[in-house]
Amino acid sequence: MKKIFTEHGVCDAHCHVVGPAERFALVDGATGEHPKEALFNLHRQLGVERCVIVQSARHGRDNSAVEDAIRAGRGRYLGVAIVGVDVPDDELQRLAHAGFRAVRFNFMRHLHAADPIEAVIELTPRLARAGLHLQVHFESDLIHALGPQLSRSQVPVVIDHLGRVDALRGASHADFVALTRLVQDERFYVKVSGVDRIDRAPPYAAGIELARLLVQSVPGRCFWGTDWPHLNHHHQPDDEGLAALTASIAPDPQLRHRLLVSNPEAFYRFEPLE
Repeated sequence: MKKIFTEHGVCDAHCHVVGPAERFALVDGATGEHPKEALFNLHRQLGVERCVIVQSARHGRDNSAVEDAIRAGRGRYLGVAIVGVDVPDDELQRLAHAGFRAVRFNFMRHLHAADPIEAVIELTPRLARAGLHLQVHFESDLIHALGPQLSRSQVPVVIDHLGRVDALRGASHADFVALTRLVQDERFYVKVSGVDRIDRAPPYAAGIELARLLVQSVPGRCFWGTDWPHLNHHHQPDDEGLAALTASIAPDPQLRHRLLVSNPEAFYRFEPLE
């Protein structure tokens, strides 16, 4: 695998770890193991020095696998947890102290989201007290209903994977238009990871175009991630190829630096690199 990133401080702001199952139980009959060692190896190969690991639904609300990886990352790895809206305040504080920066709620039909958006918004003042932000993953057509509710959040809101829009419908489609309008609100951030999810197959030209438009529109509030190990995907993308696409998503070197280095460094509050 070719080393794609040579700049100091590049961050993979969206990836996962799964297992090993003998230490971290899987839920709902989930299978497959993608341990932290494999993730660390990928990052060494690509030239990634920082990372935000997002809790996988395959571990439910037991965030232990991510917490274990954060500890092993020694300040270079942070996390996003999955919790319920009834999570106690002391657990939110514990997660924050352990290196988690957010909690994530899924509004994806295949992930069987259970918490209503109204309850999630009611949680946000407690997130604010713990120093955590909100991350949301939703099917693109839900943006029209979720957007007004999310605008009531008392903490910043990070939208996963370009809002899961259908890239082949183009920038004029109502879902993408709603996304671009929503992120004009300075409380909103967006991950331009997942061009391979919103497009059908390489070279992901339609997905790249939408990601580029977002980076140009809100250059200080975009993040990129590998989305490794590509769980629940319609095909298996190439990690080296996806990393190389950042040069097309952000062709301008200054924008690319913001996307890969300075935006995640400031927002996720990473420790200085040695």
